[in-house]
Amino acid sequence: IEPEVNIQSHTKAEAEEMLASALMRHVETLTADQIIMLKLTLPEKAGIYDALADHANVLRVVALSGGYSTDEACARLGRNTKMIASVSRALTEGLNVAMSDEEYNAALGSNIEKIYQSSL
Repeated sequence: IEPEVNIQSHTKAEAEEMLASALMRHVETLTADQIIMLKLTLPEKAGIYDALADHANVLRVVALSGGYSTDEACARLGRNTKMIASVSRALTEGLNVAMSDEEYNAALGSNIEKIYQSSL
């Protein structure tokens, strides 16, 4: 389930409060055999999705970078210890076809290290 909150919204924190509450109401209606994953925009308030991550019906809460730079996404992920990284865009940030193999490998390696460190 991937409800995205716009990172440019002036009411992003309030939207996330409403989303966390609404998701919990729905998660609590699931039967024991209904297991879900949530892919949620990295929040303004660290830990806002922790109760969801701890719920028996939630397998994982995955961090959606939502357009943040890799550095900002990693910083936010580091403050949300019960979320795991979704790395599709962040992994490829800064890579391009004109790079040499060495440049490409160095940039990719740097992105992997940033994401790994923020996930510890």
